[in-house]
Amino acid sequence: MRPACKGSRVCPPRTVTCAATADIASADQAEAAPTSLTLKQRLQGFLTLLQTSKPPKYMWRTVGAIVLGGQVMVRILKGKVHWKNTVEQLKLVGPQSLGVSLLTAGFVGMVFTIQFVREFAKLGLTRSVGGVLGLALSRELTPVVTSIILAGRVGSAFAAELGTMQVSEQTDSLRVLGTDPVDYLVSPRVLACMIAGPILNVLCFAMGMGASVFLAEMVYDVSANVILNSALKAVGAWDIITSMIKSWVFGTIISVVSCSWGFTTSGGAKGVGESTTSAVVISLVCIFIADFFLSFLFFQGQGDALKQCM
Repeated sequence: MRPACKGSRVCPPRTVTCAATADIASADQAEAAPTSLTLKQRLQGFLTLLQTSKPPKYMWRTVGAIVLGGQVMVRILKGKVHWKNTVEQLKLVGPQSLGVSLLTAGFVGMVFTIQFVREFAKLGLTRSVGGVLGLALSRELTPVVTSIILAGRVGSAFAAELGTMQVSEQTDSLRVLGTDPVDYLVSPRVLACMIAGPILNVLCFAMGMGASVFLAEMVYDVSANVILNSALKAVGAWDIITSMIKSWVFGTIISVVSCSWGFTTSGGAKGVGESTTSAVVISLVCIFIADFFLSFLFFQGQGDALKQCM
């Protein structure tokens, strides 16, 4: 019988075949190792991304505003308010904001008087001008205009002041001294806006109507008695109440947003400027959104207020 490995014709091919098989196996292992390593690296990178990722700044600021507003309401209901600071903030929100608010309301009333008198005179409905002006001012114009003034003047001051205290670590000093910054800084500001907002709204409504009556009589020869009688017939107690409710809601929104944006300030002086600007913009947007929902809630269905002054 012939030996298995005898001669050069049989053994070399078997040797070459074994060597080729070994090379293919080693190559497969070499290719599989980097693939498994890459998957592991991707998994580790994904886990690291989840651990280091942060939500957008506006998202956690929104959550912070909601939480801060809830804390303030709870503290006000419990009576945990620093009354001395509340009186100081009332001076800022009330008397110091009264002049610019009345001036703005007066010119808004005169502008709408020009538009209404021109158009209503062509229709022979001059005696209805007072009713239309009263409804427009009480329901929409004075609450929104007053809130815009407060957002630009008071809200920016709140955000800048609290933002400066935050970046200079003054709020941390209050905590070290055992004083809650929410009780000492935020609650007085929110309460001041809640009190002064409706009062400013009523005064601005009176100023707007007075300026309208003055312009109508002096320029368009429409008697003041006609304007006032028409307004008294059209404007009811519900209109004044809803106007004050709107001002109360708007003042609360302005103070809560401004204070929360100030408390979440970072980045030094640049961060203070950005927080102040952002607080005013967000407050204005929230005011218009809230105004839509409140108007939709209060004034559904057909109205008959102008029928009595036709």
